[in-house]
Amino acid sequence: MSAPTQNAKLLQWVQEVAAMTQPTAVVWCDGSQAEYDRMIQTTIDAGLATPLDQAKRPGGYLFRSDPSDVARVENRTYIASKSPEDAGPTNNWIDPEALKATMRGLYTGCMSGRTMYVIPFSMGPIGSPIAKIGVEISDSAYVVANMHIMTRVGTKVLEVLGKDGEFIPCLHSVGKPLAEGQSDNGQWPSAPVDHKYISHFPEERLIWSYGSGYGGNALLGKKCLALRIASAQARDEGWLAEHMLILKLTNPEGKSKFVAAAFPSACGKTNLAMLVPTVPGWKVETIGDDIAWMKFHSDGQLYAINPEAGFFGVAPGTSVKSNPNAMTTIAKNTIFTNVALTSDNDVWWEGIGFDPPAGDVIDWKGKVWDKKEPAAHPNARFTVPASQCPAAAAEWQDPAGVPISAILFGGRRPGTIPLVHEARSWNHGVFLGSIVGSEVTAAALDLKAGTVRRDPFAMLPFCGYHMGDYFQHWIDIGKTPGAKLPRIFCVNWFRKDAGGRWLWPGYGENSRVLKWIFEQCDGLDGSQETEIGIMPSAEAIGRPEGVSAEDMAELLTVDREGWRAEIADVHANHYPKFGSRMPAELWQELRELEARLAS
Repeated sequence: MSAPTQNAKLLQWVQEVAAMTQPTAVVWCDGSQAEYDRMIQTTIDAGLATPLDQAKRPGGYLFRSDPSDVARVENRTYIASKSPEDAGPTNNWIDPEALKATMRGLYTGCMSGRTMYVIPFSMGPIGSPIAKIGVEISDSAYVVANMHIMTRVGTKVLEVLGKDGEFIPCLHSVGKPLAEGQSDNGQWPSAPVDHKYISHFPEERLIWSYGSGYGGNALLGKKCLALRIASAQARDEGWLAEHMLILKLTNPEGKSKFVAAAFPSACGKTNLAMLVPTVPGWKVETIGDDIAWMKFHSDGQLYAINPEAGFFGVAPGTSVKSNPNAMTTIAKNTIFTNVALTSDNDVWWEGIGFDPPAGDVIDWKGKVWDKKEPAAHPNARFTVPASQCPAAAAEWQDPAGVPISAILFGGRRPGTIPLVHEARSWNHGVFLGSIVGSEVTAAALDLKAGTVRRDPFAMLPFCGYHMGDYFQHWIDIGKTPGAKLPRIFCVNWFRKDAGGRWLWPGYGENSRVLKWIFEQCDGLDGSQETEIGIMPSAEAIGRPEGVSAEDMAELLTVDREGWRAEIADVHANHYPKFGSRMPAELWQELRELEARLAS
């Protein structure tokens, strides 16, 4: 087909990639429903997709990936800046020219026997002043279908791009060329682990991915563009690209505020974004569950968009109890990957809240489940349009974004960190974000159980440059002239008592904490100054059923010994990693906290 654009840079790039990868055909994606249906049918014909019972789960399809291709591959993810110092100590660095030479060798002829799809996409509402345009080239129909859900794909994007608009080139291949007459024959196409590369060139605003067909390795608008490349753009252009959910919180009087929140993995981001409050009269609605792009408007407010158009959620643990809105969202038009298949042709996973029906269950590897291992892979996913979420806020596609009143940081901490506390200042809030961590529970992480794995701002795997410079960027954002800065809070739903019992019920009861945060932003009473920041009184939160007065006191007490140990760990093991690029302001916050706890 002829190219539906006159953008000279794009046309030249597509031509160069086709010459290098040697596909059988080149297809420009238009973003239509007919195209999505063709992609799904292509994967069914190739034996890669299983249609689910269309009466029970209309538009539902199940994929099983190769066991070597089930998650982001952090050790094969690279930041290729000219200087290793600019990548920093938390990223894998390779010289950009050496990396390109290696990958050009892999890309040569890699799409032989396959179709090359050109996917123009917008991260954010098309035409939004906060949005960015990318173009992904891929040889995977699975990727095209997922990009349809996760981004805004098609001709309208090319219209906004115009003849000379800027875009981020994203090159992807599964890395498995086909000889003449050969097909995938039902086998998930990917390359061996040591041939997988997820490469970012932040100075060139360029992404090259090879060898994986799964998730954030292959859907290059997600972590690759929306965080690793966008974080570098945001630093240069004076905005924020963050691993944060965005929710809308409305009180009984009908007044609303918007909150962004950053949590490491397995800390309940999607559950919070779609929370059903237990506090009467309060309402939570969803803007986004994973990524926030935030820019200042002329009124001084920080406005945020969710740059994605869908949810790429972890299925295991998702249930009517943990996330009823998510369960409603995935009832139709959903791509499932690496979950189990029931005898009645529906999906099942651990933590779904009910047993599978009678009959054989086919596990994520395509075998009859023997119950010795999980039926669904722990990182099994659903890809679903955000528009199907019953809790989607009316503003979720507003191109102007929504004004952020509060930013939350949190992690999975059985001790030390209280249920909620507010930062004393913007820099103190940046300090709290910089020391976020979750306690290790699995020996697989090669860390001693109980050790805190620091994940600053929940951006450890996603920051596209030196994290010390990233901290400095946040401090500089706080100096923006005329800025009406959001309040910053730290939350912890995961406190336990000495016997290992949960002190807080979580889920919908977290709305009690959101209510206090809302009221803090309005300057209402119900708080007190402490050494670590501003904390609520027990009355301001309200005790959920089953939480004793003693439990509540422990949840809202400053654990001075625990905080002294926290400070010692940050001082010895965390901040020194960032060397001379660690902002002096954060060292100062650490010293001041230490002094307050000593007095």
